[in-house]
Amino acid sequence: MMEALSPWEKKLLLALAEHEGTVTPEEVDMELVKTMNASSWLQSKGLVECSDSYSYSFQLSKEGETFLRDGLPEKNLLHGLERERIRTIEERLGKKEAKIAIGWAKRKGWCDIVVENGEKFLIITDKGKRERNQTQPEEEVLAKIKNKQYDVDEKMLQMLLKRGAVKKLKGNLTRKITLTEEGWKVVRKGITLDEEVSQLTAELIKRYAQRGELPKLRKYDVTAFAPSVYPGKLHPLTQLIEKIRKVFSEMGFAEIKGSYLEPCFWNMDALFIPQDHPARDMQDTFYCKKPATMKVDGKLIDAIARVHENGGATGSIGWRYNFDRSEAERVLLRTHSTVNTIRYLYHHPSPPAKVFSIERVFRRENIDSTHLPEFHQIEGIVHEEGASFSMLKGLLKEFYARMGFTQIRFRPSYFPYTEPSLEIEIQWNGRWIELGGAGIFRPEVTIPFGVEEPVLAWGLGLERMAMIVLGLSDIRMLYFSDLQWLNELPLL
Repeated sequence: MMEALSPWEKKLLLALAEHEGTVTPEEVDMELVKTMNASSWLQSKGLVECSDSYSYSFQLSKEGETFLRDGLPEKNLLHGLERERIRTIEERLGKKEAKIAIGWAKRKGWCDIVVENGEKFLIITDKGKRERNQTQPEEEVLAKIKNKQYDVDEKMLQMLLKRGAVKKLKGNLTRKITLTEEGWKVVRKGITLDEEVSQLTAELIKRYAQRGELPKLRKYDVTAFAPSVYPGKLHPLTQLIEKIRKVFSEMGFAEIKGSYLEPCFWNMDALFIPQDHPARDMQDTFYCKKPATMKVDGKLIDAIARVHENGGATGSIGWRYNFDRSEAERVLLRTHSTVNTIRYLYHHPSPPAKVFSIERVFRRENIDSTHLPEFHQIEGIVHEEGASFSMLKGLLKEFYARMGFTQIRFRPSYFPYTEPSLEIEIQWNGRWIELGGAGIFRPEVTIPFGVEEPVLAWGLGLERMAMIVLGLSDIRMLYFSDLQWLNELPLL
């Protein structure tokens, strides 16, 4: 143990021995920072114990000075008083002062308030008659604080702080370093401050060569505690996004982006979501006031309106309702990033196409351990001749396998804009967890934009995947600035 001690640790142990085992950092004849570092290392080795304590000082406020000089308001109120109208007291003292004095006197049981013929009277009690001429505990505490004596009744001190009679000054931190029994054993064996070398340099080698002697090298305790050092790194959510980008890029996809603000046309109508669908209610969707509307090409609206009303040229019968064209131009915060892919298909109707996006979407969700009103969606499409449902399942299996998930299954599902449709589940800790939906865009979605070949589409949850990868049970942890958790988290 002795050989592993640094010179500063030895100096601190010697100082502790000189002061009978306990010192404050200021009592040690070393720089404060060296003393604190040495005490931390000695504490990690079990040779000392460090403790902190706070002591506070107080001073009287102007209110407190008045109380001490002129007496407490409740005492002054009762001098020479047996019974008096409260209205008269208020006229004499002022309403504010009367309220304070009566309140404290009543709280202490020094007076009672009675009503006679609609008039309120203050009547002194027997306790009030005894106490009004006595020195009160508050006055004793005020006198002590005036003389910088702070060993006072805590309850009374808190009462005076509440009344604004006393001010709490900045606290003083006192640190103590104390030798443990193990530390005493080391001290008793004897400590010498020999010159030791902890790091060889060219200059040191030259100097000792000239002396014709070897330096005494300090030994290191490789089992000793060492503080963790954390490098700067990306947030885990950002790391996961970058990993997903890399996977899709390696699979031959290009990334696309969109806007937070969208008209209902692109977010809902173009995807064959009926205008009376529950997802379009104010309870589920964030609609905007500024701008409240966004202009959409009238020909596009007419084409989609026909699809909704009677199926248009898609071979469908549509939803059989009167399409509201003004509803199509209402502005909302996008509820899914499928809006990016349908607009991309409108501008690029000819195959082939393989695109994806990882962007934020917004829904009216109550915040809890598994839901947020703002989250990310992993969206993508494959548009090519001969694309099939089997291809879609194979593509999703490949994506999740590259992300480290091998136990994957699919369940039939329903979405207004895909048919057939499925949900993706992965096995995690012995249970199946749903991570997103996928399917083939319906003719009602693709034909109005001149898209004739099959379009495979999917929308996957990023935060839920992150919870699984990071082993979280609460989705909110992804957005809490818990620096310890972020520092200790390994790179993905």
